[in-house]
Amino acid sequence: MTTPDGSGAAGTPGGGRPSGLRDPNRAVRGLGALTLSVETLVLLLAIQPIRLLGGELGGAAIGVIVGLAVLAVVLAGFLRRDWAWQAGTVLQGLLLLAGFLHWSLGALGLIFAAVWAYVLHVRRAILG
Repeated sequence: MTTPDGSGAAGTPGGGRPSGLRDPNRAVRGLGALTLSVETLVLLLAIQPIRLLGGELGGAAIGVIVGLAVLAVVLAGFLRRDWAWQAGTVLQGLLLLAGFLHWSLGALGLIFAAVWAYVLHVRRAILG
């Protein structure tokens, strides 16, 4: 809606919502949750190929992978809270550290750290 002088809604030049989204918070949470969900799926599906590539994954290493996947699911559900976004960044660091267990986990850590950095950039651009 515009005001009679055509300047837009109160306080925002050109329109009421700078992003054009009905609910920007919900949209950003959805993007973050989708990213963490895909990360969970990739981590769980990566266990068998890592074993076939010659990785010596013992019970502890598989436990670390499953633990990271569970943490990603839990964080996806808590993205309404600000601390969950910082915890998502910590999760990416933990996945990078898991690269010491197998190089492919480090590669996944680099990929998902880059994706998470982009998600945080989009969040900052939309929410300000």
